[in-house]
Amino acid sequence: MTISPVIRLHPDDGVLIARASLPPGTLVADGVTTVERIPSGHKVAIKPIAVGEPVRRYGQIIGFATVPIAPGQHVHTQNCGMGDFSKDYAYCADVKPTPNFDLPATFEGIRRPDGLKKNPFTGDNPLADFPNVDGVVALTHKTGCGMTQNEPLALLRRTLGGYARHVNFSHVIVLGLGCEVNQIGGLMEEQKLAGRLRAMDIQEVGGTRKTVEAGIAFVREALADSNKVKRESVPVSELTVALQCGGSDGYSGVSANPALGAASDLIVRHGGTVILSETPETYGAEHLLTRRAVSREVGEKLVDLMRWWDAYTEREGAEMNANPSPGNKAGGLTTILEKSLGAMAKAGTTNLVDVLRYAEPITKKGFIFMDTPGYDPVAATGQVAGGANLVCFTTGRGSVFGCKPAPSIKLATNTPMYKRMEEDMDVNCGTILEGEESVEQCGQRIFELILKTASGQPTKSESFDFGGAEFAPWVLGATM
Repeated sequence: MTISPVIRLHPDDGVLIARASLPPGTLVADGVTTVERIPSGHKVAIKPIAVGEPVRRYGQIIGFATVPIAPGQHVHTQNCGMGDFSKDYAYCADVKPTPNFDLPATFEGIRRPDGLKKNPFTGDNPLADFPNVDGVVALTHKTGCGMTQNEPLALLRRTLGGYARHVNFSHVIVLGLGCEVNQIGGLMEEQKLAGRLRAMDIQEVGGTRKTVEAGIAFVREALADSNKVKRESVPVSELTVALQCGGSDGYSGVSANPALGAASDLIVRHGGTVILSETPETYGAEHLLTRRAVSREVGEKLVDLMRWWDAYTEREGAEMNANPSPGNKAGGLTTILEKSLGAMAKAGTTNLVDVLRYAEPITKKGFIFMDTPGYDPVAATGQVAGGANLVCFTTGRGSVFGCKPAPSIKLATNTPMYKRMEEDMDVNCGTILEGEESVEQCGQRIFELILKTASGQPTKSESFDFGGAEFAPWVLGATM
């Protein structure tokens, strides 16, 4: 079977996506041939687009022509830019029942004494006498002092509290200097932390050496207890999966993101939870999510977030379209509108049941949106603090992101990058572009890998013991 050199995503689109680099003279539509080289993953016009006229991809506006665009021309930053247009939020218009499976899937997890579940993962384990312990993780950050005592402090404490309670940890020790703004006592009280947590102030313990010795003693004390756990069958309803993308390209919204969306639908239909985040990378597509909100209140929370980001970027002398990054643009993404429309595909098609602030605890099942920046480590840190015990991360340019304590599954959008970085990529979604499988078939593969990972099979990043340095709480407000 001959595969078309271009991909059409919607009948109303005025552009098509190059499946591979296209030389001049390539036939891409009836009566339309390329008049210049179209890089792989980039857009080619198939009809005249006048100055100021919308450019459509996915059937949605991704920008406006800044100069006349002729059929066969390359459509990118040189001739397409941002512009204002009205959005119909149509709150709840597309809400529909989510059919659940009669026999929910399970994974082999660890049930905590308090009823919570752990999504166990294995890697290189130097703790030979403790085979059920994956390792000891040191998560450090550079804030907690020199900060204002309002929302910045509350956000930091939500993040630290979420990690301290996280079910992927058996025990936690919190270390502080002793005189910082974020006093450990205040953190413990505000976040209601107890049980598996031990806290120490360096000043009170008596200095660095004594604190290190006390910390090591606590770990030794905890190891035997941590090692007692055993896996058992746990329903997918106890699984919370963070949806991330980084190093996106023109194929992200065609292959890996829709495939992850299909897997997300399976998770939700089995009773589980998925978290879409990166608010700046949802900007311009929020009107499609408000239609799926289970209530007007939930939809308005999302719109309010977009207004906050508009004001925030204006205050900082920036603009929302500063995203996509240079790498995104090199991969074929022209505007934040185009990037957002592709990014939201990760969340599948189910109803939006809640909208949360950064690092807020997740209390509902289904599709959740959490406010985070677009920067991957900061975004994922908020999702994990909220309760995500596994991360699915799509990438087109190639990202090696790891995320302790949550395993990170890497999904490649295209085969050349997958082959080039196979040691880091867990799934090749380029098979969709090559016609080897459908979006749904690839989504089923991703879902099955999620269950295997939740049952202890290590991801590529875990095999490198990668991710301890990716703990990055969102820093808000002034540093004093």
